[in-house]
Amino acid sequence: MSSPTPPLNPPAAANDVAQRPSDSQWGEIVQQLGAEIAGPLSAALERIHQLSATGQIDRQGLRTLKESVQLAREAGMVGQQLARLASGRLRLSRERVHLTQVLRGVLAQRSRETQARGIQVRQVLKPIEVIADGSLLFSLLNAMMDWALINTHSSLELRLDLTPWPAKARLVCRFAHRAMDLADTRADLAPPPLLNSLTWRLVEQTALTMGVLPLREDESSITVLTLEFPNTLSDEPGVALPERPRDDPTPSHNSKPLAGCHLLIVSPRRELRVQIQEAIRHMGLIVDVVGNMDEAALFCQDGLPHGILFENAQRGPALERLRAEVLGEVPNFCFVEVLDQEHLTQLSTATSDHMARISRTNIADALPSVLLFELSKSL
Repeated sequence: MSSPTPPLNPPAAANDVAQRPSDSQWGEIVQQLGAEIAGPLSAALERIHQLSATGQIDRQGLRTLKESVQLAREAGMVGQQLARLASGRLRLSRERVHLTQVLRGVLAQRSRETQARGIQVRQVLKPIEVIADGSLLFSLLNAMMDWALINTHSSLELRLDLTPWPAKARLVCRFAHRAMDLADTRADLAPPPLLNSLTWRLVEQTALTMGVLPLREDESSITVLTLEFPNTLSDEPGVALPERPRDDPTPSHNSKPLAGCHLLIVSPRRELRVQIQEAIRHMGLIVDVVGNMDEAALFCQDGLPHGILFENAQRGPALERLRAEVLGEVPNFCFVEVLDQEHLTQLSTATSDHMARISRTNIADALPSVLLFELSKSL
């Protein structure tokens, strides 16, 4: 797969950034966003011109065209998440979150993707709790995985432990950003441009927004990212539960708390797909669409979304097979069934098969709330 166009001015390492970016730094991010969208789209447009001229496209050309469009789409979605961080409208919650469990959940969710890429994830994780915004923590860990999986030429090594006193949760992600047999030992060798992509910007800015310190070291062939969480809960002496600020008494004021979550819609009916997408457009979800359960199973082979929403007509053996496989990997995975007939809206906690249900007539009013509850179970 071709790499996104590198930024004109590569971003500084996280070590050099001690606070939220200035207006000029956000300007650089916007410039980088334009470059990473325009580069793949230019390649796609060139392929389309060739197709128009010849009336033919081979399998490799079609694959390249699809990859170019996908790169541009991914850059656009990362840009949306960065814009959310830059808006200044986020009110972060302060919740007690089991960092280890959230990280393990993310790794389970991404296991198909790592296996499809042939990447082994080695993990040594101590049980640690932190005070943090749960949805932003989920976004941070997923962005870290996106960035690491794109850049690694080796296995991923993840270690979660505590720093010496004062104890802070420390998550270390280590990988080789060059193939080990091709690694250049020169100390002055610049890191690959892809390490400083928009995805890195998202990791960096999400961390800083949360008050998490991102420290990154790039050696000749190895990259090590360390995330330090300031508000850590521990049984160690002297580590106390931080008090919740008086001006933020409730645990969830975060605008678009599911931004970046990935939903797969399964329906052959365009009018239903449009109705669903209109109802959830404001939620910041990443949405993909397939026509039936066989296509859904094929879609999930290379990586799971965070939830699957399907119309009732798709019930059958293909759904049961896919559901059994997915729940075997991610027990809290979100499935939502849409029915044409009148039906009481039900959450998964209220049904015998633990599957949420909603009538099509209630999509506009109730679907956002249903998805907020169901997708949040895995956060």
